[in-house]
Amino acid sequence: MKKALILLLSFTTFILADSKKIPSIEIKLIDGKKIKIDKILEDGPVLINFWATWCAPCKKEMRYLDKFQKEFKDFTILAINEDKTRSFSRVKSFIRSNRYKFVVGLDPNGLLFKQLGGSVVPTNILIDTDRTILWQHQGYLPGDEKIMKKEIGKAIKAYQKRFKTSVK
Repeated sequence: MKKALILLLSFTTFILADSKKIPSIEIKLIDGKKIKIDKILEDGPVLINFWATWCAPCKKEMRYLDKFQKEFKDFTILAINEDKTRSFSRVKSFIRSNRYKFVVGLDPNGLLFKQLGGSVVPTNILIDTDRTILWQHQGYLPGDEKIMKKEIGKAIKAYQKRFKTSVK
């Protein structure tokens, strides 16, 4: 009985955690402009990726993020860098040299990272257009990109289904 109660509480906690929303946030972009997350969400679900130039797993994962950005429509990658202010030129150079096409934000003090529950980089948070967290993952190991791609695909399908239904 005790094990069943613990299992039920764990499942309930998982469901409650799954329905959390991120706050309406403003992000400073790599080009110096600022943008609200709600503006980015107008184009569909968003995968927020917290990363750093000193993080080897982050760099490996970014190749896949770039592929996903190019492959999926109605979807945006928002890669938020966690390097300190003095490293911004290194961040810009890294993005430019790899020709990444996703949106790049800056969080030099880690405030946004902490606010959204990050503890290690890379951290990924997939959110729906109403800012509901659909999926989260911290760290990167080879193969994680397959799970990420599946979660992104599910989010986009759900978004497109809602969009097509509301347009009719």
